[in-house]
Amino acid sequence: MPYVDRVLQEGESVRHIARISWVTYLPGLLLWAVAGILAGLLPSQPALHFFVLTVAAIVFIIGTILLARAWFYRVTTEIAVTDRRIIYKRGFIRRYTVEMHMDKVESVDVDQSILGRMLDYGDVIIHGTGVGLEPLLHIDHPLELRNHITAV
Repeated sequence: MPYVDRVLQEGESVRHIARISWVTYLPGLLLWAVAGILAGLLPSQPALHFFVLTVAAIVFIIGTILLARAWFYRVTTEIAVTDRRIIYKRGFIRRYTVEMHMDKVESVDVDQSILGRMLDYGDVIIHGTGVGLEPLLHIDHPLELRNHITAV
């Protein structure tokens, strides 16, 4: 059962669920591509052949670790906007949660790079009275999340 479903109060309903964007996989996928290119460009000399294959294997393993880390980050992060509050949870064993009531939200900033605009992801910063949420990084469809937070 997702964390958000467990913490909903009586009469509270979820308006929007946000996700971490798939672009978190790009560094690992890029390393996999580099490993594939290295493995495809094997030199004919046996000594260099072994060296290039070893480097390709190391790059592939690092890419796999980055992909696993990105997957775990996406799976263990929950962001929800309800009719009363914003709920943010990350982590699995060591859990970090923040909840902010909607009447405490002062402003919502969206930061998108050029690539972020093309692939529709970005960072969302929620400012509240006194304190705000930490930046929510690599959010899929950040303008949609902002609109759900700022909608009356």
